[in-house]
Amino acid sequence: MTHPTLTEWHATAQARDPQRLNALLADEAVFWSPVVHSPQVGKVVTFQYLNAAFHVFFNETFRYVREVSDEEGAVLEFQVEIDGISVNGVDMIRWNAAGKITEFKVMLRPLKAVNLIHQKMGAMLQAHAPRGAL
Repeated sequence: MTHPTLTEWHATAQARDPQRLNALLADEAVFWSPVVHSPQVGKVVTFQYLNAAFHVFFNETFRYVREVSDEEGAVLEFQVEIDGISVNGVDMIRWNAAGKITEFKVMLRPLKAVNLIHQKMGAMLQAHAPRGAL
């Protein structure tokens, strides 16, 4: 049986809904980027990265192709085509007892895809710089 947090993640990602995303994240959430060497700590910055990812990754070709989960988290493999480049990656998600996401780690391949995502996410994050706390 799928954990309710995982079900909510899928619905939130499919809808690209920022309010649902905000509600799904724990205050202490940490985001691990495939291109930034240090963890991005806190709900605000985790929200910024994931909301930007909704716009960069979640197009009509995005699909999760495999998932493994338990009561504490999930590993979701995905595939997507962006600007003619095939991107393969893994989302590693952990949640707390309240069902809020506490950790979100993304890994990508191949290098050409990592470079593309670095460019696109950087542009998206700059364009949507925070204008106050959530």
